[in-house]
Amino acid sequence: MKKLLLALTALISLAACGAEPIWAPDDVVATARYAHPGPTSVTLYTVLSTRSGAGAHAGLLINGSERVLFDPAGSWRHPRLPERNDVHFGITPKMVDFYIDYHARETFDVVEQTVEVSPEIAAMIMQRAMAYGAVPKANCTIALSRVLEGVPGFESLPMTWFPKRMMEGFAELPGVTTRKITDDDADQNHGVLLVQASDAQLE
Repeated sequence: MKKLLLALTALISLAACGAEPIWAPDDVVATARYAHPGPTSVTLYTVLSTRSGAGAHAGLLINGSERVLFDPAGSWRHPRLPERNDVHFGITPKMVDFYIDYHARETFDVVEQTVEVSPEIAAMIMQRAMAYGAVPKANCTIALSRVLEGVPGFESLPMTWFPKRMMEGFAELPGVTTRKITDDDADQNHGVLLVQASDAQLE
């Protein structure tokens, strides 16, 4: 009986460590595709506690042949944007604003760090993000670390579980531009997704 209980406990623990895979159909992804003008680039978003300064979450915006958001283990969603295992497609400027607004509030700031890259590097990072798979909770930064590991121009980034440490590594990359977004919205932001979902315009 004891062995059975231990086995069941192990199975439950393994299930808790997994992530629910999501795979939008090809036609839906193709329809949502958005190519952003301007240079190819990679943007790291880091959510920081205004109380402790600790990192709470991180996501990666990849602007290449199309613009996608790799938001590992993230809770942001929009019903008009297809998703494949934490990669969101159709990321227009309005969707970027929605993503930032969802995270920035009185208890959290958002730091945006952008680095211009070649189309080849953007394609490499995008391919890695798409191939990574669904990310379990609390694994956002280690997923980003693994996607960026060994990519030319990003070799100096740490392999880390901590969003703030990744942000600090990004700050040392040549040519990085940074801005900090603050918002005095109430901490209860559960209604933000409902408001955003009611907006039928993607751009």
